[in-house]
Amino acid sequence: MGKLAELHPRRFFLEAWREIDKRREPVGDESPYDYSPLITFLFGALFLTLMEYFGGSRQYVDITRWIAEQERDGFWTGSFFTEHVAGQWYRLAGHCYWAFWRFLGFMFFPILVLRFVQKQRVRDQYLSTDGFFEHLWIYLGAFAVVLVAVICVSYTEGFSTYYPFYRATLRNAAGCSRSWADFLIWESFYLLQFLSLEFFFRGWWLKSSERSLGSHAIFVMIVPYVMIHFGKEFAETLGAILAGVALGTLAMRTKSIWGGFLVHSLVAVSMDVAALLQTNGLPETFWPPGP
Repeated sequence: MGKLAELHPRRFFLEAWREIDKRREPVGDESPYDYSPLITFLFGALFLTLMEYFGGSRQYVDITRWIAEQERDGFWTGSFFTEHVAGQWYRLAGHCYWAFWRFLGFMFFPILVLRFVQKQRVRDQYLSTDGFFEHLWIYLGAFAVVLVAVICVSYTEGFSTYYPFYRATLRNAAGCSRSWADFLIWESFYLLQFLSLEFFFRGWWLKSSERSLGSHAIFVMIVPYVMIHFGKEFAETLGAILAGVALGTLAMRTKSIWGGFLVHSLVAVSMDVAALLQTNGLPETFWPPGP
């Protein structure tokens, strides 16, 4: 009962928020201005904008096809992009481009800001593993609850037509179900972007604003976090509000993003597997057949 008592809403949320608020620094006429949230929020908005306008698989298609046209017209030498556009890995490359841009925007660029603008250590952005292991049972319990929901919604049409992102279509057989190589490469990039996302929202964003905002930093973080879910299923986007509050609270309480990364990863892979089982099935070969 001792551990289960930690899940009581008053203890899990309210008491945790009060404890987090103790980290706030008093504000007075003589207090120095805290520039850290200003820098994080402005650069964060810039990075989100760059990912939206330059980091999509649609942009990858536009860029690579334009280069291929230059090759065919003789403006550029070689035929690498011409062959790539017609190759069997083209769709996977476009999805990996999307995931890699999330790594850049959610992790690589923020680390540059941390090191050269904010002059802070990267390892201080809630990267501790101590709180993660202590509260591992909470994360695994949360995943068990979500897994039941995933299994239920996997039978709906909207779910199987949205997941996995890299899936076979009527016009193209490439997708996670084509081969284990496709599945493993895609899931590796997919999980990389989840690690980067947790670093951005539950690490850098919260750590930068805890001194000025305390627990209110969680609710400031919720707004852009939910907005990146726009376009997904309505229930999933609503769920992101509760998930963001819970994971943000745990991250600030434990000073660790690893629990959020674990839950995100397990849920993401289980959703992809469930969608595949409802449609084309899991891969039957390790490497895809030749073109």
